[in-house]
Amino acid sequence: MTALQVIELFAGIDPDGQPVVERLQVRVNEDDSCQLVRSPVFIKGIASGDTIKVDKDSQQFELVKRSGNLAVRVLCRGDSAALSDKLTPELEKLGGELDTENPRVLVYSIHVSCGFANIEEILNGACDGANSIWNYGNVYDPEDGQTPLNWWVDILKPE
Repeated sequence: MTALQVIELFAGIDPDGQPVVERLQVRVNEDDSCQLVRSPVFIKGIASGDTIKVDKDSQQFELVKRSGNLAVRVLCRGDSAALSDKLTPELEKLGGELDTENPRVLVYSIHVSCGFANIEEILNGACDGANSIWNYGNVYDPEDGQTPLNWWVDILKPE
């Protein structure tokens, strides 16, 4: 088993104009590509299990292979503990995992084969839209935030 390493990826610019870097645990493959151990909080377009190639100078990445996991981010105005207590067991029943938990953010990874409708029903039932909201981290184009990436179409095709 490959040892875990930490990489840094450029996640964007903060409101003060400063660069934001996210540190992610990965398994480094023989070809220097990296497999994500958890879905990121800030970086769009990737999820746990995805394989990426990283440009160490720019901290930018290229997606090599998708794992089929969705990255689900839940943002909270208050402490996320009660929401985690409600959401986590329900998403775990579908095979999801809680990757990150801190007072304002929960990040889950769950395979797309669990079904968007099932996942969204759980999330919409727990998040009220005012004190807590959720979004997918790797379903929409990172540039416009609206265009579906549709990477799941081939994964969900019947054989």
